Amino acid sequence: MAFGAPTAAAPHGHATVAPPTSSSWKHGTTLFSSSKLSGGISGQRARLATAVHALAPATSAPAPFPPPNAEYLAAEFSGHGVTFEAVGDSCVVKMLVRNGSAAHLLLPSGLVTSYKPAMWHGASMEVLHTTVGEGPGGMPVIRGGVSVDLRCARGVSGDAPPSTWSPGGAWSLRDVRGGPTGSIEVELVSVEPPGSGAAEARCVVTLSPDALASELTVTNAASSSSPVALSGAVSNHLRVSTPDATYAVGLQGSDYRSREPILSEFSILLPDSARLQQPHWAKRVDMFLSGEGAAAVAQEPDGEEDDDFKHLTAEMCRIYSHAPRDFTVIDRGRRNSVCLSRRGFEELYVFSPGSKHEWYGKYAYVCIGPAMLKPVVLAPGATWQGAQCIRNPNL
Repeated sequence: MAFGAPTAAAPHGHATVAPPTSSSWKHGTTLFSSSKLSGGISGQRARLATAVHALAPATSAPAPFPPPNAEYLAAEFSGHGVTFEAVGDSCVVKMLVRNGSAAHLLLPSGLVTSYKPAMWHGASMEVLHTTVGEGPGGMPVIRGGVSVDLRCARGVSGDAPPSTWSPGGAWSLRDVRGGPTGSIEVELVSVEPPGSGAAEARCVVTLSPDALASELTVTNAASSSSPVALSGAVSNHLRVSTPDATYAVGLQGSDYRSREPILSEFSILLPDSARLQQPHWAKRVDMFLSGEGAAAVAQEPDGEEDDDFKHLTAEMCRIYSHAPRDFTVIDRGRRNSVCLSRRGFEELYVFSPGSKHEWYGKYAYVCIGPAMLKPVVLAPGATWQGAQCIRNPNL
């Protein structure tokens, strides 16, 4: 069964989602099946980690957090090829495997700010694009990288407006597994606030010698009194020399719809959209991942991609449906390529800021990632699983 496919009808007449099977991933993506999302950590460690980084009340916009204790985390999770560094109110989780591939993850935001895979010539190369800007109150904000936006809505069938919850900005470190000689798994968890439900989201970020994967699990507790409508997207800001030298290979035959770009907390804002400040981004991404996104899925496509070597030189923003689960992004300027894979997400988001900006500059990136615009309804006790992988083919 395909990863993310519905199974038999669950209570309330809704479908659940099957867990992944070990045969779901081939070379470069088999690391997904190695994660033990429900085990591998003692109750004592879970309580200690939660005590150090207590979950604040989560809303559709991130809430203030006490900073994670980098010194404690370093002592608790040592010996796995991971180091911790305090940076302001955040903690950087640094992963490094033996062949030199490295990745950085921020807590509590869950933002992956760096992925440097080892290359065939022996050095490593950064494939993610990030910027540092000014946020609310003049605080520095890192944008770009790999960000996860999930939306859980309750009460979607009633007359009252649904209540929404997002784990974004509310991730707590649950466990670190593996080691530098193989692969490193960093497991994050976020829990719906008490009183509004009992959903739990987990994210396992895995660094292997040739790939960086993000595995997502959302569970509506069996004790919950209502179903959850889940939608989401993963945004990968890929560093390129310029979109003029960048191509998406393998999208031929996919239906597409043109739309406005997603603006989330971690989006790199173009000059004509930089005036949009919080909470406008939260409203924009909520619209994309709720009614507006579902309506877009139901519309007739604008066209069918006829180019198997799609040039990203012009400014564009599209949602592709019936797109391949695996395809490649090539940057001729940097002589680099990455392979993107997804499971559990039906749509693909592709955004290019266009080539009117400076080469190798602030806007030298393309944003590509899996999306789930039509919500999946999770009955009490049901679980959804999805994943994406950035694979390095340059070894």
